[in-house]
Amino acid sequence: MLIETGGHHDLTLTDPAYYQIRVQGKLAPRWMAWFEGLTVTAVADETILSGTVADQSALHSLLAKIRDLGLPLISVNRI
Repeated sequence: MLIETGGHHDLTLTDPAYYQIRVQGKLAPRWMAWFEGLTVTAVADETILSGTVADQSALHSLLAKIRDLGLPLISVNRI
């Protein structure tokens, strides 16, 4: 599926994309396996998850995991 955004045709639901997701708090080591394939970086009182996400469905699953851990979401950026 192709989404039209102001004349640009570059965002699809099924293509991989690189994301940087910032959450408040630090991710405990026991939860790292939930985010396999992503780089996990702790900065001050935040955790940054970055890497390629397979598609929009995988992004939503990733965000659900963050919610399930009770980590407040700060930002999601497609880079």
